[in-house]
Amino acid sequence: MKAYERLLNYVKVPTPSNEKSGTHPSSECQRVLADQLAEEMKALGVSDVRVEDKCYVYGKIPATKGYEGKTKLGFIAHMDTVSDFADHAVNPIVHENYDGKDLKLADSGRTLEVSVFPHLPSLAGRTLITSDGTTVLGADDKAGVAEIMTLAEALLAGEIPHGPISIGFTPDEEIGEGPDFFDVPGFDAEFAYTVDGGTEGEIEFENFNAAGAKFTVTGFNIHPGGAKDTMINAIAVASEIQSLLPEAESPRNTEGYEGFYHLTSMSGDVAHAESEYIIRDHDAEKFAAKEENLRRIEKAMNEKYGEGTVKLEIKEQYRNMAEKIRPCYHLIENAEEAARRAGMEPIVLPIRGGTDGARLSFMGLPCPNIGTGGYACHGPYEHITVEGMEKTMAMLKELVKIYAE
Repeated sequence: MKAYERLLNYVKVPTPSNEKSGTHPSSECQRVLADQLAEEMKALGVSDVRVEDKCYVYGKIPATKGYEGKTKLGFIAHMDTVSDFADHAVNPIVHENYDGKDLKLADSGRTLEVSVFPHLPSLAGRTLITSDGTTVLGADDKAGVAEIMTLAEALLAGEIPHGPISIGFTPDEEIGEGPDFFDVPGFDAEFAYTVDGGTEGEIEFENFNAAGAKFTVTGFNIHPGGAKDTMINAIAVASEIQSLLPEAESPRNTEGYEGFYHLTSMSGDVAHAESEYIIRDHDAEKFAAKEENLRRIEKAMNEKYGEGTVKLEIKEQYRNMAEKIRPCYHLIENAEEAARRAGMEPIVLPIRGGTDGARLSFMGLPCPNIGTGGYACHGPYEHITVEGMEKTMAMLKELVKIYAE
């Protein structure tokens, strides 16, 4: 089966994670895909297939005879999707011989526009896969799942001599909890790659340092007619906090290695308000400075409105895996060589986000990322091409060959 055919099957299984649930996995729907993948792996002949109670799927492909001493290599992808635009079933649409121009997404009222996505003309002549414009497609990261499964099929068919291969599929990556219960010892790999998002040929080993921040504002509500010098409007204070953050350091105004503060939600009334942020920066010192800036704002607000008015909570999420990858830089050099052998010029980019591999690298499993061939993830404009997935497949096969040489 082709990787894109698997993708079309997998995206029809809803798997949005839920950061509010407090359970592991965060949504029971992820178990449906986990069980489906486990059964498919067993049918292919993958060994030691198991689905753990926290919804992690593992399997092994024993080394080709005579290659048992080669590097133990792992491949990992996540099963969940974002919860945005995921309130009903995905209806994938295949657009053959795409013309590289603006494309209406069924009857959704949305259009994939070249003015917004200037790479689209470069996809002309390819077979494009989108949703119907009312949901995410789910190629992030079911494309990675499909590509790893298709790689497993090729290896088990004897197409490529290889060392020991481990496979892992995780839940809850989109809410930053993917590695929480990952069994690194049981996975039994020396090194691994996540296959997660991004253009085919992309290789990523530098990611943001990341934290979540929450301001809770306790106001004082009184009749506005007699509120002078007394009322504290909590939602106005929350808005003031936002105004104190540098606009130049917002996602809209940053790129590359530049970090940001991002307001993700705000709610409340006069008596009580909450605002939630994510903080990102590749540079550890700049990241620490951003956290300290939030603490300064908390202090200033309490000095202005009274102690206890504003409470700040910061929860660190993951760190830049570059410090763990650089000592084993063969992971990047071999990935670059694999891309070239697959007919692509490798693209080494910093991740403006994070992957399971970021935390796994700090858990003792160095784990950079390889792109799946996808674009515009996390929204209804998400798309991928059949040809991009095939190029990624070729790169993964070449990577296995390199580690078996």
